[in-house]
Amino acid sequence: MLVIGGGIIGLVTAWRAAGRGLTVTVADPAPDGGAAHVAAGMLAAVTELHYGEQTLLALNLASARRYPRFTEELEEAAGTSIGYRRCGTLAVALDADDRAHLRELHALQIRSGLDSQWLTGRECRRLEPMLAPGVRGGLRVDGDHQVDPRRLASALLVACERAGVVLHRSRVERLTVDRGRASGAELADGTRLSAGQTVLATGSRSGRLAGVPDEVLPPVRPVKGQVLRLRLPDVPAGSPAFLSRTVRAVVRGNPLYLVPRENGELVVGATMEELGWDTTVTAGGVYELLRDAHELVPGITELPLVESSAGLRPTSPDNAPLLGPTALPGLHLATGHFRNGVLLTPVTGDVMAEVLATGDLPDEARPFTPARFSPAAPGTARTRLLEEQPV
Repeated sequence: MLVIGGGIIGLVTAWRAAGRGLTVTVADPAPDGGAAHVAAGMLAAVTELHYGEQTLLALNLASARRYPRFTEELEEAAGTSIGYRRCGTLAVALDADDRAHLRELHALQIRSGLDSQWLTGRECRRLEPMLAPGVRGGLRVDGDHQVDPRRLASALLVACERAGVVLHRSRVERLTVDRGRASGAELADGTRLSAGQTVLATGSRSGRLAGVPDEVLPPVRPVKGQVLRLRLPDVPAGSPAFLSRTVRAVVRGNPLYLVPRENGELVVGATMEELGWDTTVTAGGVYELLRDAHELVPGITELPLVESSAGLRPTSPDNAPLLGPTALPGLHLATGHFRNGVLLTPVTGDVMAEVLATGDLPDEARPFTPARFSPAAPGTARTRLLEEQPV
């Protein structure tokens, strides 16, 4: 089988499929790059909950529950840490309107059966003393953790290589189709790869691959996000950290997060921009992030700024991933994860490995089949294709 795309979603698919005994090839000119290189790595199934996304919540929670075991398996396979931290998350409000919005979100979380604790502003500052004095209240979610996406991607690449996955570091020019079935791909270096099953996992570019029939192209678009990385001060042993957990807020209507890493890095993000394929870091984007972060944590402007970057989130019409077989026999999708790609890495790997090895799409993934965007009757194409998939 062939995986087109070597980001974290393509790599976890390849690694898990190889673990099921399949012969796997990955094609990507720069594996372990992509959106993960910019992502903050929040595993925020609870604090990322949005109205109308309760179906996605179930998948997010399923993946979050798998992270501890997934981390153990991957770190053993790769021989390196992925920076998984059970530090929890604190979402705070800076004014009365934000507080009212956060109260509504808390009510939604409780109705959804989630573990979330309301705190006063004073209680928030007791947990995180660097917060601004004006914080009006917040939500403490101990179950929302974090991981370092760059280390995650690197570990997945090593795990794939050790599992026997063949890597072709070349751009895929087009999908090949023979007699009405996906049969592999042609690479920019002239190589032609043949495969009984092909997975398209190229993130925001998944809808632009030549050779894919129009009716099968995934409706995925890029949403730009600018992110900053700052250096935290060295803290003597026994002294409180600058921030001990992920802190989130909405400032002037703009979502903001601060993610402190165990390696002394502080990730600040992220803008949400509908600008097509533009990945320019702008002065305005940097200014807005620092301005909002300063309102939340005034001491942040004293930290060294070590990196600014921009990436593209792969976004589907309903903000949920596309997983499993398409209407083109032999072609599967693993894309459209939007802001949850890092969180959904474990469950995506398991789902894709299962469908590739057995032809059965797990129940947890059925709401996210590509067939939901097809003009065909829901389930018709999927049912036929599952019966046709070679093991």
